[in-house]
Amino acid sequence: MNITKLVLSLSLFSFTPYLFATPADDAIKKGILLLGNGSEPHSLDPHINSSMNGHHVIMSLIEGLIAPHPTDDSLPHPGIAYKWENESNTVWTFHLRDANWTNGDPVTAHDFIYGFKRILSPRLGSQYAEMLFSMVNAKAFNEGEITNFTKVGAKALNDHTLQITLKDPIPYFYNIIKHTSWFPVNQRTVEKHGEMDDPSNNWIREEYVGNGPFKLKNWQMNQIIEVEKNPDYWDSDSIKLHGIKFFPIVSENTENQMFDAGALHLTYQVPADLVPVYLERKEPTLRIDPYLGTYYYVLNVTVPPLDNPKVRKALSLAINRKSIVRRVTQRGELPATSFTPPGISGYTPEPMETFNPKRARELLAEAGYPGGEGFPKFTLLFNTLERHKAIAEAIQQMWNQILGIDIEIRNQEWKVFIDTVAAGDYQIARKGWIGDYMYPDTFLRILKSDSGQNDPNYSNPEYDSLVESSYMEKDDRKRLDILAKAESIILDELPIIPIYYYVKDHRIDLRVKGWHPTPMDVRNYKNVYFE
Repeated sequence: MNITKLVLSLSLFSFTPYLFATPADDAIKKGILLLGNGSEPHSLDPHINSSMNGHHVIMSLIEGLIAPHPTDDSLPHPGIAYKWENESNTVWTFHLRDANWTNGDPVTAHDFIYGFKRILSPRLGSQYAEMLFSMVNAKAFNEGEITNFTKVGAKALNDHTLQITLKDPIPYFYNIIKHTSWFPVNQRTVEKHGEMDDPSNNWIREEYVGNGPFKLKNWQMNQIIEVEKNPDYWDSDSIKLHGIKFFPIVSENTENQMFDAGALHLTYQVPADLVPVYLERKEPTLRIDPYLGTYYYVLNVTVPPLDNPKVRKALSLAINRKSIVRRVTQRGELPATSFTPPGISGYTPEPMETFNPKRARELLAEAGYPGGEGFPKFTLLFNTLERHKAIAEAIQQMWNQILGIDIEIRNQEWKVFIDTVAAGDYQIARKGWIGDYMYPDTFLRILKSDSGQNDPNYSNPEYDSLVESSYMEKDDRKRLDILAKAESIILDELPIIPIYYYVKDHRIDLRVKGWHPTPMDVRNYKNVYFE
């Protein structure tokens, strides 16, 4: 259904909820959860998707070895693996339960091996291939140094036993493999619609086969993604919902109007100007939860003058982060003093220097642009969303008033934006990173020279070496200290400019239960229900 038409029709009774049954009321009777999901997902392929809105849908359709814990992101929870053990945190053995794909095929250890080989295949070009580099020879296979996948540290001991061998001990490995990059895919389905490693293989649109608690029912681009309860899921009796409808709603105001009109049970976000209003009146539907994420600007360090660290630091020091979170975002966010956000036990990086206009002007002058004179005009790119525009406009003004430089701001639709940044066809772009697991290297690894997520095209051998050496350190305290030292390099050279730490703000129908706050905002939807 056209979202604009839906809002207009609902507005007729949005202020008389006791006289009319709303779509949310009807959906509850049918056991259907109505979710705002930001923009249209870039992909629903677990090995290609790189966005949170795609991640949310995939988590309902496919299940990995370890599932999200209902209440604590740092803890494991049985998924397709009902038990596991490890030797010295290096050799991990997973025992798989009897489970089926939605096409009737059994889920086996070989499906996971197939998934690992697929995401690591160089031709696929997955940005998340590096998530598997902890396995023996995974990186070498991905970079084409070896072509025999049997040399990679993953083997099916039998149909129901999977063994993964890591290069170095990782005691928190069970958290890493919760991520969709470690998910299996159904070989018969993938290869029915193309070659395994062909990035244009469109099996997700032709015949989406999963093994999760829900299965794909309907996907209309930029309108709706519907999933329904999977009766063949191994734990189907525990699934309380009959289905979920994910709505890709870019406009926060439109989404909020839909919620008020009874067309949604949960929103993806809340309009910034309404958060303080709701807080003041103690709006019961408002929730602001901790979120393991950082909002930042990424600088293409291959483009002059952004290749000069003094210029990058001047840009950072000219940003008044406290003003942005108080006057623009207004959600209770904290100004960022590091790339890695707070909330990871035992890890506190040395904070970077923040707002200092005098020092910012000095650095810009030292770089050859006193008072902004001669500084080339460049573009700040962001994906279409009201809050990104508001932040960009505020920073545009700060850079002009403090540094004397003029920049253009430009927006792009999400999919176009993702492709533009991935191609390096930008100067400065808005980005955000949400932790894939509860450990600092989930942030720091994306700035390694060989990372598929290295948007600034940054390269520092010392930084790479420190991150790599952290994986070989057995002592947890020493490992965290190594990562903190690596982060200090980033905060000095600033290939990215951290701006603030996220919070997760949304509105929730009070009849929705089991939607527990988690720092990574990842849900096991089978635990969600209505009351």
